[in-house]
Amino acid sequence: MAKREVDAVTGTETTGHEWDGIRELNTPLPRWWLWTFYLTIIWSIGYWIVYPSWPLVTTYAQGTFGWNSRAAVAEDLAALRAQRGAMADRVAAASLDEVLADQQMLDFARAQGRAAFADNCAPCHGAGGGGAKGYPNLNDDDWLWGGKLDDIAFTIRHGVRTTDDKTRQGAMPAFGRDKILPRSDIEAVADFTRSLSGLPVTSGADLAKGKKIFADNCVACHGDAGKGNREIGAPDLTDQIWLYGPGRDVIIEGLMNGRGAVMPAWAPRLDDTTIKSLAVYVHTLGGGQK
Repeated sequence: MAKREVDAVTGTETTGHEWDGIRELNTPLPRWWLWTFYLTIIWSIGYWIVYPSWPLVTTYAQGTFGWNSRAAVAEDLAALRAQRGAMADRVAAASLDEVLADQQMLDFARAQGRAAFADNCAPCHGAGGGGAKGYPNLNDDDWLWGGKLDDIAFTIRHGVRTTDDKTRQGAMPAFGRDKILPRSDIEAVADFTRSLSGLPVTSGADLAKGKKIFADNCVACHGDAGKGNREIGAPDLTDQIWLYGPGRDVIIEGLMNGRGAVMPAWAPRLDDTTIKSLAVYVHTLGGGQK
């Protein structure tokens, strides 16, 4: 048995444990702390009784209160649907242009669209729709697939490059990876592409060669003047608005490996009224077109 002694300095009995000449004092916890601890144990037992707690073989202990968070959320959602019902029905029955023209419906759609955007779109496009590298800025008037209400709603509903039957299609080929063009040609067309929007090019760049390569490989999508084609999501190369950045190395990397980002089709996940509201909200961020 460990020998207990009284510490000469503090007058406290030791536990009898000693390590390297250091003895452990037997200092009990304060009574108030112990009673608080015991009360938390009693409280937890009461909590187990009145609320759902222990898993059983095929179900779980329901609790004497009969309350659970899932049912509470369902009740809140039902109450919210009832509150929104009349206006939601109006939006559902109206065209997008009619929603935009009616101040009450417009205010409702903006509010609902803002909430839906925060839940579903903000992780990619940013809380304010400002976008990021590879994710379009929804505040400007530059649109890959069109910025009219119907265009925006269609893109939200069917997505881009998804398995949806009506999804937006179109991808930029991997000219380098698929051995369509050699590296030297890719560098030349990258310099020419930068020149289309007035950006500086590499000293000694052969723009005539780049223009010829562009005409042979890029005009089909981007047009003779590089203005793009919204039918296939080909961006305008002349406006200095770049989805992945205007750097020469970034353009070369895109030409080498292609571009084909995917936007989800939201029709299977969101109801039609929410999609309409999202389209209206995005349209009113500042870059919507008539």
